Order: sequence, then C-alpha cells, then structure tokens
Amino acid sequence: MSNNFDDINKDLDLTEEDTDFDKKHNSKKAKEDDDSEYEDICYLCRRPESVTGKMIELPSNINVCTDCMQKSFDMINKNGIPTIDLSSLTGGLSGINLSILEPKANQRIKKKKPKEQKDNEIKDKFDIKKIPAPHKIKGQLDKYVVGQESAKKAISVAVYNHYKRIMLPESEDIEIEKSNVLMIGPTGSGKTYLVKTLARLLDVPLAITDATSLTEAGYIGDDVESVISKLLAAADNDIERAEHGIIFIDEIDKIAKKRNTNSRDVSGESVQQALLKLLEGSEVEVPVGATSKNAMVPMTTVDTKNILFICGGAFSDLDRIIKERLTKKTTIGFNGDLKDKYDKDPNIVSHVTDDDLREFGMIPEFIGRLPIVCTFEGMTKDMLVRILTEPKNAIIRQYQRLLELDEVSLEFSEGALYAIAEKAMNKNTGARALRSIIEDFMLDIMYEIPKDDNIGKVIITKEYIEGKGIPIIQTRTIYGHVPMIEQN
Repeated sequence: MSNNFDDINKDLDLTEEDTDFDKKHNSKKAKEDDDSEYEDICYLCRRPESVTGKMIELPSNINVCTDCMQKSFDMINKNGIPTIDLSSLTGGLSGINLSILEPKANQRIKKKKPKEQKDNEIKDKFDIKKIPAPHKIKGQLDKYVVGQESAKKAISVAVYNHYKRIMLPESEDIEIEKSNVLMIGPTGSGKTYLVKTLARLLDVPLAITDATSLTEAGYIGDDVESVISKLLAAADNDIERAEHGIIFIDEIDKIAKKRNTNSRDVSGESVQQALLKLLEGSEVEVPVGATSKNAMVPMTTVDTKNILFICGGAFSDLDRIIKERLTKKTTIGFNGDLKDKYDKDPNIVSHVTDDDLREFGMIPEFIGRLPIVCTFEGMTKDMLVRILTEPKNAIIRQYQRLLELDEVSLEFSEGALYAIAEKAMNKNTGARALRSIIEDFMLDIMYEIPKDDNIGKVIITKEYIEGKGIPIIQTRTIYGHVPMIEQN
C-alpha cells in the first residue's frame, strides 16, 4: 500500500517537504475547527485559556500560560545565579521530578458558551409544552413506586415548577426562588428509588451522594463541592447540562449537630453550614474529572442556581421527638389526650414541623433552604404485597423472567405473598427485606431447575415460605396429557 502512495506522489511530483506541509496544514486546520468548542489548559497551573489568556505552545502538545512561563524564567535566573526552585510555581509543584512531564496529549475542556446563546438553548430544550405536567409525572412514577401518594405528588409539582423557573426570562419583574426538597421516611420506603426513577423519566443528569462522607474543608473526607463534581461527571463534563441537573444527598440526617461533645463537629453542623451556599445558589469552583482539588486537575466554575437539590434521610429518632411534642397536653380533662395515642401510629412522621427538625439537630438556616418537606409512609403488609407484584420492575416479575429463559413458568400463591410480607415486616428494613427473603427461598429452586428439562412450572406456596412444605413442581405436557404434579 505504501508503494502505491509513493508512486502517486512521484506522479504528482510531490516532495517529502510538500507532503509534510500538507499534514501540518491539515492538523492545524483540524485544531482550529476543534478550538471553536474547546480551549487549552495550562500544563502547570491547570487554568483554562479563558482565564490566563493566550498560551505558549511547546512540543508534545504542552501549553503553558505566560504567568507560569515567567515564573519559570525567574526561578532559573534567581539573583543572577542559575537555580531551580519549584515551590514558586503556581500550584506548588515542589519536590516533583521533572521526568514526569512526558509527552502526552494536552487536556482540554469545553468553552463556556455566551450567556445569550446559553439562555436560548435552555429555552429550546426546556419548552413548557415539552415538560410533562405534574399529573403525568406522577402517572409515570406510579408504574415504578407503590404507595407514597403525597410524596409523589409533592415531588412532581416541585420538579415541574423548578423547570418552569429555569425557562423564566431574567427580564421578568418577579424572580422565582428555588424550591429544594427534603424527604423524610423510614428506611426502605422508596426515597432513593423515587429520585432515580424521576431522573430517568426527565432525562436529566443525576448525582447521588452520601452525606456521611462529607466533612468540613481541610479535614479527611470529601468537601461539599464533591457533590457538584459528581453531577458534572454524570453530565459528561458538560457544564451547561450539569447546571440543570438534580443532586440527591442521601443520609442527610447523619450531619445533624452532635450533642454533648467537646470535639470539633467537622462532619455535622460544619457540613450543614458548608452546604448553605450550594442550596441557595452560587458559583462554585470544582475540579473536572476528580472529586478533590489538587494542582494537576483542571478547575471550572459551576453555577448551582438552577440545580435542584433533593435531600433524604430516615431521621430515626425523629418519631420520638414528634411523639413528645404531641403528648405534652394534659391527660386529664376535656382536652385530655392519651399518652399512648401515637405509640402505634406508623405515619407519625407526617406530623413533623420545623421545630422538630431543629430539635433533631438541623440548623435553622439549613431547614429554611429546603422549603418543600415530603414524608414517606411506613411499610404495611398490604403495601409490601403490592410492591412484590405491581411495579414495572417488581421482584416477582424479575424472577419470572429469569425462569422464562429456562422455559419454566413461576407462580406465587396469594398466601405465599402475604407470608413473605410478614417476614419482611419482622425485619423492620422496609421493602429492602423483600429481595433478601425471596433470594433465600429461591436459591434451591434456581439451582435445581436447570438440572431437569421436564420441569415446566413451579408454584411457591405459603407452606414452603413458612418452612412447613415444599414448592409444587409441574412437569411439561407430553402428547396432550395433563401435567403431572410431583411433590419433590
């Protein structure tokens, strides 16, 4: 093949210098086309070209800003004596071996679009006619999440109003404030699953993080800016798309103020205070492609004004605080109230107030930035039975699909479903207990069925779940005969 190209070049009377010139010209043209969307980053200080100005190009696709280049000359000719002091470089590269600067492709990030162009793209993408109405959002959530009607209604309205707020032009006299959401409910009630389903339906980037890993800046752990970095990664480092995404901070109750402690509360009240600026809406400098800031990671600025924050937590001791407040009335007289009136109320969390959250350990400024509070109901036996069968991705349907691949049908009797729900209620872990229980009972069945090709149907009975019997196994119909039932 190379000989053919050489012959063509000879026929066209092209020298090596001409072909090299063409290659350089084509690569330069491709770079210029690419420059319309991307910008270079300084190899030393990691700042983009929009901040530093025009950069100096070095071999091996290395670009250095004028500030770092000048400091490099200054440290080499310090006091007229050739010397090298890397500590004066922007980014603090002291003690780093220069041999790590091996030739490699230059890192680049996308340029920020002009504000007018960005606003026009937002209006085109988030058209009021394209965004589903709250009842349609709730209807889609009903296919995946059982129960929790009030929570699904509150989430649907909050999301719909949030994206209407994004489309509102800045020339309007009325400025609509952001409405972040606080979800309170027992473990296994569907908080995380609801947010995941919502982000999938709206086709927006979603970042799910755990508040337990967050600490005050300067301590071991993740800074609060790491939640923005995760959202940026979920949006494929597209800043404009990330600035209209959703961030779900789970286990938010774990950053409550610590009581009766003399040590610095670096993972409690300090984290709440650090989250205030993110929830309110501000421009935050975050690393690109990493969750921690360092000299070798490029930085970019993200505006959190249009990012919807949803915080969720179990708030395990909150029911006790609510119960104490509700039973403060005297138990004698016409207005008397029984002390044990709320002891067996599964939905006592629905009576929560801001004072209860403040008593739990959340600071008032943090509560004020989460104006929408939706509570999740505790799991009942009937709800657990519905979770087993009704959702689009129900656990029973998943196992039925697995056995269909082996050409075997699977059925659960009504008694078996209620027996599974009863066992899940005893575990006190909500809907999460259902899968562990079914995994335990389906282990032997999933192991034995591939051994026998004559098995056509398996029926799980209440006796099998309670440990008093075995499942019913039906063989396949042969020559039109009725299937034979085997108790083995």
